[in-house]
This record gives sequence, structure tokens and C-alpha cells, in this order.
Amino acid sequence: MPADTLEMMFREFHLPTMAARCAEMMESAESQNWGYRRLLVELCEAEAADRRERKRERLLRESGLPKGKTLGNLEEAQLPDKVRRQLPTLLEGGFIERAENLLVFGLPGRGKSHFLAALGRELVLRHGMAVCFTPTFKLVQQLLVAKKELRLDGLLRKLDRFDAVILDDLGYTQQSREEMEVLFTFLAERYERRTVMVSSNLVFSKWDQIFKDPMTTMAAVDRLVHHAIILEFNGESLRTGKERTKKNGT
Repeated sequence: MPADTLEMMFREFHLPTMAARCAEMMESAESQNWGYRRLLVELCEAEAADRRERKRERLLRESGLPKGKTLGNLEEAQLPDKVRRQLPTLLEGGFIERAENLLVFGLPGRGKSHFLAALGRELVLRHGMAVCFTPTFKLVQQLLVAKKELRLDGLLRKLDRFDAVILDDLGYTQQSREEMEVLFTFLAERYERRTVMVSSNLVFSKWDQIFKDPMTTMAAVDRLVHHAIILEFNGESLRTGKERTKKNGT
């Protein structure tokens, strides 16, 4: 069968990489005496590889992950020992498959956001997982608007498509009771089904400042902690350490 006929058929079947490379690979097959099975395998592998790459690119576009916070520029040597030991296991992505949460605590400037963003990016690149990174206040506002417009269920279904939602800076700003109610609804919807990754500068004992009501606070903490990995970012602020290094170097 001529290469141009195969190309037309591949395009009709929505196999763009196979269509683009069939002529080239048929020439290789003829010159190197490939059998039809190897030719078919080579074409399918090329299509699969391109599809994985296109999927990763799409997931990264949709993720909201900050571009500058990657594993490559994460200063692993400055991470707390427990966090550094846990990182390789987290990168395997098993906790996402088990719908476990990841809760990261520490004072401002300890690298919590960078850590979660870098981890989220690697989950996309290595495993093709759908990740959403959002400041908590931004998600709360979106949920609140959706509730007022009677489309909260639709937004929750949309968020449910993400294997993991990263809530950055939970508790950084004080919210109204109504705003915290929609946040609790979101957490309850994902409970034991989808992963939530949270960074917060408030320990659990102070979460009544977030949820306003002791019972709601207890219920929120219970849902997050039930299946969770908890990491503490202690020690000196990374920003303070960098400033000291600059001064010492001048």
C-alpha cells in the first residue's frame, strides 16, 4: 500500500504522528528489511510517545502551577530531614492513587509552596496526573461565586477531574463564615476519593481561626487527616538565609 494512502487513513483515524511519519518509516522498513510487525510497532510507539507529550503539555497548561517553582531549583539540601527522606516516595505518586492527602506546615518563607509546586509538576511530567495549583483564597472566591450563581455542583465536578488539588496558604487570610462553608464543602466532596495537598502556616490547634466554628473545624481536620501524610517545614526562613549568604559574600 502506498505511503500516501496510509497517511490519509491514519489522519482519518486521528493518528497524526503515524500519518506524519509513515513515509519515513516505510523507507526505513524497506532499507533495513523490517517485517510488518516491527513497522507497526515503530509507528504505534511514535504515536504513543507524542500523545503522552501532548497530554503532559495540556495538563501543565491547565494546572496553574507556577513556572519558576520546579524540582530543578528546589534547594533539597535545605529541606528538613524528614521532608528530604519522604520526597522520593512522594515522587512515585502512590499517595495520589490511594487518595491520600499531603499536609505541609511551617512558618512563612520555609519553602512550602515551592515544595508542593515542584512535586505537583513532577506528578504531571512523570505520571501524567492532573494537578491543580491554586491559592486557597482564590479557590474560595470561585466556590462562593459559583454557589451564589447556583452552579456550585458544576464547579465541584470540574475540580473532581483533578487527581490532586494543591491549596496554597490555607489560613493565610481570614475568611468569612460563608466562605469557609464552601471550602468545607469542597474538602468533604474530595474526602477519600481525591487528593488534597495543603500548605498552611497555622497548626491544627489554630484552625478555628479559619473555619470559625469548633464543630466545622473538627470535621474539616478529621477529613484531611484521616488519610494523610503530614510534613513540617521548620528551621530558618529560606529568604532570611539567602539574604545572610549575600551579605556574607560581599
